[in-house]
Amino acid sequence: MMTPTADRPAAHPGLLRVATYNIHKGVQGLGPARRLEIHNLGLAVEQLDADIVCLQEVRRLNRREARYFERWPAVPQAEYLAPEGYEAVYRTNAYTRHGEHGNALLTRWPVVAHQHEDISDHRFEQRGLLHVEVEVHGRRVHAIVVHLGLVPGSRVRQVGQLQRFIEREVPRGAPLVVAGDFNDWGTQIQRMLASFGLREYTDARPALTYPARLPLAQLDHVYVRGLEPLGLHVPRGRIWWRMSDHLPLIAEFRL
Repeated sequence: MMTPTADRPAAHPGLLRVATYNIHKGVQGLGPARRLEIHNLGLAVEQLDADIVCLQEVRRLNRREARYFERWPAVPQAEYLAPEGYEAVYRTNAYTRHGEHGNALLTRWPVVAHQHEDISDHRFEQRGLLHVEVEVHGRRVHAIVVHLGLVPGSRVRQVGQLQRFIEREVPRGAPLVVAGDFNDWGTQIQRMLASFGLREYTDARPALTYPARLPLAQLDHVYVRGLEPLGLHVPRGRIWWRMSDHLPLIAEFRL
């Protein structure tokens, strides 16, 4: 198992830098015009320079796309996207005709344990949460990657399931990060998460992440408990909106 001191030094002493990014399965566009972006995404993830990277819509495999694109990676996307010295943890949420995809977490800190829980609310949307425990400067930090449903009622029930999971699996005093694509255009989910201690850095300027070309809403969030939020940053520019329909969100916390 790689450690930050051995292979990739921590770039932000005293800080925990967390990024979340819905990568849209590494492909942009539709039909014959679609293009493979997974190689650009690999460079982009490294540029995020985050201690923990939470990814959604990550393909483990897709037989149709592997036949269509000549440069389709020979390894699952989570492994391909992990910068040198990082460990990748992936679990499948959805099984499709041609393959499967789900959530992933990349970390420059050692992974202690990980698990997955199905939070699907109905048969048309397969959803899950990925729970990874990492050791940061000798302290256990719990990270949960989520991708909530498109239906408002489903999101409410999924947050209830998330709350029960945290109460069952995360020690009350342990630092906790919950990050991902919440698919929420309002503040209902934010209020629900605050009711059991999860909060996000707030600023007068919204951290808009969707749609990437002309962001109108913040669907992607990094909530924490037991850590001090210091700031949020959304990379912008043509290079970013070409790679996915979401922009990445980077959050920093004091350890």
